[in-house]
Amino acid sequence: MILVPLRRAGVVVTAALAVLLALAAPAAAHGADAPDGTDYRAEVTALAPARPGLTVRVVEAGARLELINRTGRDVEVLGYSGEPYLRVGPGGVYENSRSPATYLNRTIAGDTNLSPEADPAATPVWHRVDRGQSVRWHDQRTLWLESSPPAQVSADPERPQRVRDWVVPLRDGDQTVEIRGTLDWVPPPDAYPWWVAATLAFLGIAAAGLAPAGTATGVRALRGVGALLALGGLATVTFTVGRELDAGADGLGGVLLGLVNGQVWTLLTGLGAVAAGGYALARREAADFALALAGACLTIFAGFANVAVLSRSVAPVVWPATAARVLVVLILATGAGALGAGLLRLHAAARPARRPVPAPVPR
Repeated sequence: MILVPLRRAGVVVTAALAVLLALAAPAAAHGADAPDGTDYRAEVTALAPARPGLTVRVVEAGARLELINRTGRDVEVLGYSGEPYLRVGPGGVYENSRSPATYLNRTIAGDTNLSPEADPAATPVWHRVDRGQSVRWHDQRTLWLESSPPAQVSADPERPQRVRDWVVPLRDGDQTVEIRGTLDWVPPPDAYPWWVAATLAFLGIAAAGLAPAGTATGVRALRGVGALLALGGLATVTFTVGRELDAGADGLGGVLLGLVNGQVWTLLTGLGAVAAGGYALARREAADFALALAGACLTIFAGFANVAVLSRSVAPVVWPATAARVLVVLILATGAGALGAGLLRLHAAARPARRPVPAPVPR
């Protein structure tokens, strides 16, 4: 027979996860082309000739280029046939609907069907897409799009090596400016030690749920799990902010806007874990259930959602990839550990107390 508290907990956890998944879908679709990790590092090496007020950088772990134009005049990005593709200037950002790049660059794979009006030789037809003076776009010249690595990488995958040098041309008035950069293969790390660390830490945290709830040891265990869950929530917030910074957000306002637009559910998952950890530290009623629910959400939506960084050399954060792996291991361990500890405590609380067996009456 299924214990009633555990059954209720399972129903609530399942419902909560289903709702979060449904709500998270638009955000995931919005940022679907931002990779969770890659083994190719793209870098901008020069803008030649240099233009004061014009800056270019790689964002989203190399998935996009970002151009910021503060020159006070229009600058065009040229497409794959040398046609005008983007125009950035005082009037905002414009796309040329006749450029094939307008359609090919909508996804990182370049698999969007071309519009019938796409013709690189035709007179540009400009449509404003933003009022600002910066633009981000996928560019196939900076990416490796094949499913298998280059031949030279396949021959020696353990060695860092140059895949190619690339150039993206710009037009500034009647002059051509080049964005020059490199694409390098960076051998991926061994994910096994990270998984071992996450598993051992998870088991250690979950084991705290075996401490009897009504004892001093049980109280310390509850508070310890709560503190660790809050730490995992803070790690989630840190990782999420790191992703937004890597996506090109500038300043506090830019980070907050990016979080709301593309990372809101992961952010709320982290903040929820911090709140649930505080709930457990305060020994509030139903703290065990809060630990289990927040731990499950943290594991799924913040841990497994970012698990690719354990096996990829380039992580989508502004910090070194090793720091990203530490954060993900911490998120996985504390989330799964809090889930395990919470369920164990709920199970123990649901067991009926054993009544002493009366001694037989002598006849």
